[in-house]
Amino acid sequence: MTETLFVCVPGDPFGKQSVRAGLRGKRVITYMPKETVEYEDRCHWEAKLSMQGRPLMEGPVELKIQLFFPIPASWSKKKQEAARLGQIVPTKKPDSSNCLKAIEDGFTGAVWVDDCQVVDHHITKRFSDNPCVMVQVTALDLLGTNDKLPGTAKEVEEPIDLFA
Repeated sequence: MTETLFVCVPGDPFGKQSVRAGLRGKRVITYMPKETVEYEDRCHWEAKLSMQGRPLMEGPVELKIQLFFPIPASWSKKKQEAARLGQIVPTKKPDSSNCLKAIEDGFTGAVWVDDCQVVDHHITKRFSDNPCVMVQVTALDLLGTNDKLPGTAKEVEEPIDLFA
């Protein structure tokens, strides 16, 4: 049985920022910007709530992410409606890859053991009157629950076509 989890992170999508460096006395220190830490904490909290006490996913996972950005109030009503209908999509920052990084880091320890378990992802950016991030996490059972790895008790008779 494939395990699927749905998580909604309310509020504007946020892209992970780079580590910063600064001086403290004569020493150089590095730190993560406060906004990034707060957003990753919010992602972690929402994911943990959605997990409802289930154990962390341990195998490969797939992510489907929908980033819903606020519609600018300065736009004309016609342009706002086109954005609602998906005829205009967000093409400005934050970029989807930085949003992915923040979500992956936030979900680590709440949904999965390590974000290296994410082997597939699909991200869309759209406008909405209710900005948020919607995430679907699916545990992938690439070999099937009854199949064994080659060389163990039950040999796999046919090669596995992962692109079928």
